Amino acid sequence: MNTRVNRLRAVMQEQQIGLVVLGPGAHLAWLLGVRPHADERPLLFCLSNEHSGFLMPALESESARVQTDLQFYEWSDDQGPTDAFSRLLNEFGIQKSKALNIVLDETMRADFAWLVQSALPEAAIQFTLSSVGALRMCKETDEYNALKQNALIADRAMQAAWSGMQAGLTEQEVAAIAQQSFAEQDAVMAFGIVGAGANGAFPHHHTGTTRLATGDAVVMDIGAGSLGYFSDITRMAVIGHPPEGFFEIHAIVDAAVDAALNAARPGVEAKVVDAAARQVIEQAGYGEYFVHRTGHGLGTEIHEPPYITASTDTILEAGMVFSIEPGIYLPERFGLRLEEIVILREDGPEVLSGLPRDAYVVG
Repeated sequence: MNTRVNRLRAVMQEQQIGLVVLGPGAHLAWLLGVRPHADERPLLFCLSNEHSGFLMPALESESARVQTDLQFYEWSDDQGPTDAFSRLLNEFGIQKSKALNIVLDETMRADFAWLVQSALPEAAIQFTLSSVGALRMCKETDEYNALKQNALIADRAMQAAWSGMQAGLTEQEVAAIAQQSFAEQDAVMAFGIVGAGANGAFPHHHTGTTRLATGDAVVMDIGAGSLGYFSDITRMAVIGHPPEGFFEIHAIVDAAVDAALNAARPGVEAKVVDAAARQVIEQAGYGEYFVHRTGHGLGTEIHEPPYITASTDTILEAGMVFSIEPGIYLPERFGLRLEEIVILREDGPEVLSGLPRDAYVVG
């Protein structure tokens, strides 16, 4: 088995977990590099301290076999998965009546989870946060390298969008410039928020046909996937001249980013980082306009643990990668968000982007 499986088994022994069950998705892809086709047919990877194997729909067996040589417990549509899953549990030495600590993939379909729960009614079930999730949060060197490369790709896409940005273009046309830059760098754009003027006051504005106009502040939040990992960056641009109060707000948000960077250290609770950013904005009188969390983890998913919120008590560790992205959103005026992706080192955060947070002035 691979190194990640061995690390997971060590955690299982430490936490007295008897079985881990993962569905198709990010956890399974991270653990094994296996990305089977996902539909309504139960497909589960099961791992105990001594055994491993897949509950595998016969329809998917051939394509999945190309990705792994682990044992398959196959079932066909006319048979259903129940008997095959019972056979798997029997060969794993797991008894239906025995109390057992089980980790279930929180992202799997509810009917997949019900299959497991029905087969093991006496089991104590938890999700992956302290096991697979905890391992995923602390990035390995190759993961850092992929994330760093993605960050630099995003820097170049942002600069390309700025270079092509001008009054009269639509938000969608600006996003398309970034998309083209990503494509030229062998990355696939995952999202592209371009919020011009008052649209920027909506943190998750849907990029549309609004045309950029002189005096607009423009929020640009873009990201793409490459090498199995993602980028995520937010910067600001202004068309010609900024709206009233823009640079004051920019300085406040920039200071909030710095405060969060200074607070982020191994051993600190995630909510302390959120509080550091929030305090700067609140003391400046704009607390009610900071309407979202300070950050989220980034890796094989765009949003993954750790989450940097006011209520998250996750203890930060070296190797964790997450965003720091405070913002101020003034309805009917403009929004302003600045985002850095960092990897936490023993002495503090390393920012992955090389792009300054200064606002880009068009024209």
